[in-house]
Amino acid sequence: MNTLYIPVIDFQAYALGQDCPAADLDKLGSEMCKALEDIGFCYLKNHGISQDVINDAFSSSRKFFMQPDEEKEKFARSKSKILTLDGLEKREWPSHFPELKSSMEILWDKGTELSLKVFDVIAYGLNLEDKQFFRKCHKLIGTPNNKSLLRSLFYPEIPADYEIKEGQLRCGEHTDYGPLTLLFQDEVGGLEVRNQDGQFVPATPIPGTILVNIGDTLQRWTADKLIATKHRILMPSANMERGQTRQSIAFFTFSDDDVMIECLDKSNKYKPIKSIDNLNSKFSLTY
Repeated sequence: MNTLYIPVIDFQAYALGQDCPAADLDKLGSEMCKALEDIGFCYLKNHGISQDVINDAFSSSRKFFMQPDEEKEKFARSKSKILTLDGLEKREWPSHFPELKSSMEILWDKGTELSLKVFDVIAYGLNLEDKQFFRKCHKLIGTPNNKSLLRSLFYPEIPADYEIKEGQLRCGEHTDYGPLTLLFQDEVGGLEVRNQDGQFVPATPIPGTILVNIGDTLQRWTADKLIATKHRILMPSANMERGQTRQSIAFFTFSDDDVMIECLDKSNKYKPIKSIDNLNSKFSLTY
């Protein structure tokens, strides 16, 4: 596979609301795992999440972020709770933006369902004996015993008098902690993915697609067969682009807290570790 680009995978056969024969899942799994072995990313088209659902989540998020800072600060997390990992933090939703809660909850439900289907396909691609293996490891999504989250991200426009240095980043190079991420992008872009040659490849937004990538946990689970690829977000350089806001919504999956992450090929390349301990260790190294 040419890793100078990120492949597009047609998910129609196993889209939301669809089922398909094992032979089709084998084919889809082989295609997806090839992409995740080579570059760790792929686009999904015909995934089954309607564009209206995605647009509503973007629109309601934008309304919230465009408020004055003093309004947004009413809903800011305290610094002491940013790294809380003892359950889902109960927070008030903005009462004057009821559509924010409803639109994000709908996208959460769809993202959960699609993530589990992607896990199914990966299980086929890895030729696991138990094709439900990953589903069983994520059955508590949406409860305090699973740390999966849906995060709406907003990057404001850059003032005209702000000097942007060459290669300056909005978000530095990193890999995701969990097994799998679904990324919904707007049309602005800016995300770049590092391929195996060390070159950064633009993850240009493609209308109607969702960008999928694996994180450190799935790389560990597969003993480096699938790779968690470093990615970054560049500051825009063109005058037109710097005057635009940028949005994305990321669905970060995490395995259930008590799941043991151990090499699926029995190689013991990495020592077994409980999912929650793995996540805590990642946070301690980062922060």
